[in-house]
Amino acid sequence: MAVGLDARLRDVVGAKTAAALDKGLGLETVGDLLSHYPFRYAQRGEQADLGSLRIGEEVTVFAQVRAAVPKPLPPKPPRPGKRAIKRDLLEVIVADEMGRTVTLTYFNQGWRAKELRPGRWGLFAGKVGQFRGRLQLNSPQYRLLAEDASDPAEAVEEFAGAFIPVYPATADLPTWKIGQCVRIALDLLEDPPDPLPAAIRSRHRLMGYGAALHQIHRPESFESLGAAKKRLKWQEALVMQAALVRRKAEAAVEPATPRPKGGAILEAFDASLPFPLTDGQRRVGAEIADELAGEHPMHRLLQGDVGSGKTLVALRAMLQVVAHGGQAAMLAPTEVLAGQHHRSIAEMLGDLAKGGELGAPMEATRVALLTGSATAAQRRATLEAVESGEAGIVVGTHALLYDGVDFHDLGLVVVDEQHRFGVEQRDALRSKAERPPHTLVMTATPIPRTVAMTVYGDLETSRLTELPAGRSPIATHVVPYTDQRWMARTWTRVREEVAAGRQAYVVCPRVGGEDTEDTGGGDDRRPPLAVTDMIEQLRSGPLHGLRLGLLHGRLDAEEKDRVMRAYAAGEIDVLVATTVIEVGVNVPNATAMVILDAERFGISQLHQLRGRVGRGSHPGLCLLVSEAAEGTASRDRLDAVASTTDGFALAELDLEQRREGDVLGAAQSGTKSHVKLLSLLRDVDIIEEARADAVKLIAADPRMRSEPAFAALVDDLAADRGEYLEKG
Repeated sequence: MAVGLDARLRDVVGAKTAAALDKGLGLETVGDLLSHYPFRYAQRGEQADLGSLRIGEEVTVFAQVRAAVPKPLPPKPPRPGKRAIKRDLLEVIVADEMGRTVTLTYFNQGWRAKELRPGRWGLFAGKVGQFRGRLQLNSPQYRLLAEDASDPAEAVEEFAGAFIPVYPATADLPTWKIGQCVRIALDLLEDPPDPLPAAIRSRHRLMGYGAALHQIHRPESFESLGAAKKRLKWQEALVMQAALVRRKAEAAVEPATPRPKGGAILEAFDASLPFPLTDGQRRVGAEIADELAGEHPMHRLLQGDVGSGKTLVALRAMLQVVAHGGQAAMLAPTEVLAGQHHRSIAEMLGDLAKGGELGAPMEATRVALLTGSATAAQRRATLEAVESGEAGIVVGTHALLYDGVDFHDLGLVVVDEQHRFGVEQRDALRSKAERPPHTLVMTATPIPRTVAMTVYGDLETSRLTELPAGRSPIATHVVPYTDQRWMARTWTRVREEVAAGRQAYVVCPRVGGEDTEDTGGGDDRRPPLAVTDMIEQLRSGPLHGLRLGLLHGRLDAEEKDRVMRAYAAGEIDVLVATTVIEVGVNVPNATAMVILDAERFGISQLHQLRGRVGRGSHPGLCLLVSEAAEGTASRDRLDAVASTTDGFALAELDLEQRREGDVLGAAQSGTKSHVKLLSLLRDVDIIEEARADAVKLIAADPRMRSEPAFAALVDDLAADRGEYLEKG
């Protein structure tokens, strides 16, 4: 019986096993199973990685039995009228060639000693525990290799030759059970049609699809395994890039309302600026102005490092649209950030934001704010201004997406901190326009080049890398939390900044109260510091007498706004906050930041937080307080942040240190992910070449009618992973 990739697993491995594969791993067809690739390969006699076991993990180890020792246990106390139950314990010590060991324990299974004889190699799968300081696997499942070294035929059959594939597994589906199912499927598989265009396979000398599936699961050599991985990575990269390029091409032919360059309100605003634009702002502004004036909608990603002036670039784009009868909507992920944008835009525009008021310039417009916490009266007035067109610029949160928010002529959608939104939110806002609006996506999180090409590959990309005039340097230092002298000096520096008339932030990883979420520690660590606890300690201790404010996500919108206004007005000396201040908050008088438990934050998050200081004429200071010991990965991460303020360099480092799944985002984390082998860090060449091939392919045949098998893969990705194509 020969089967194809679309065959149901129940017809191949049986109903019971198929149900387990579906329930545990989401695998339903032969194609699903054969796309469940091994994550590593063991070899008979190789070193097993017993030095990296972690308590609580489900693991599979390849090791050799050193000893199997039965130990009697006290009988279990009998129930009334019953005999005592005898008990025994079998302890099995297994080790790798480096002598690293782990103990296997089996209760009342002494008969296993006949199988687990010293000298035998095998795969052992179970959950890592600890007893009296020793790591152990309690009743692990196992698969032993054949003992007869002179006749390896059985081992070859059982474990695919010298290479032993180790699969992502579950407690009920150990790796060898998955391997057995894979072997059955491969033995029955008819040679599948190759979905990659023949010209691309030939140009890049890629292995055939059927051969690649066999070699990824049962490799004959390192060379054949490498060729199989290359082929399958190429397929992942080309499918993804073709989906992005096709999406970009389709968007490029949509009709849009042109918004010509210049205009009275934009020219008046430019004339009022007290500082010159940077070269980058002028260059990116010209790119955006050209696209806004075109007959097809702009789709552009604007990424800029902390403080590079993205908001000013976006505002000038909004004014170009407003100048020619349109409206612009800015979508922000939080009420704090939406409120900050609303205030800063109104302040930058001055009288130009007073449209409809007595004495306002003829060209002035109105800047409206719409959030979920608006009162009924506020919401009603704002909705009327939006629908009539009186409000040319509308800033808001998800409240902008609700039914009942109707625009007079929505011409530009600006999405701030795009990584916090999905495709549904962006499309919901764009759908409020009569004709497809222009779209500007902004992020202050620097994006590595391969991530931008892959995650945002359907957008044109602009970068702002230089800081505007007036921005001050920021010094960053790591402070050991356990050193009382250093900590005393930390709080003294905060007091010195306040005494000089400036302000500071203190950042903690959690809110407090019943919030016990640990953002980076392990079982053996203290809970992370909380703002609600820390503000009281600072108030009665090292910052006694200073005016402290509290800001976190659980406060209601009115209180958040009150605190931010008070801080911006200089009525609060030190703001004790969570990461709610991570992006968008702009208080030029704030010069110092203390980040407590800094090791619990990621590189990009630390960089974003640090960007809240040094925004005025005074130098910034950021102190990363941490318990991380020198030489640890956590401390190295903090030292890297302290060594540079180049967000793009830090983004590349962040990519190196994070798992690919984390970078690709939740949309690719499922078991049926379309990206399983491709690495954004190691496979730059493949991604770039696949992009170039995808551009040529779509240009020559936009619907890919000449490559139906490949087009089906692209359609499948577009349908299943549409959200992945727009957020990372």
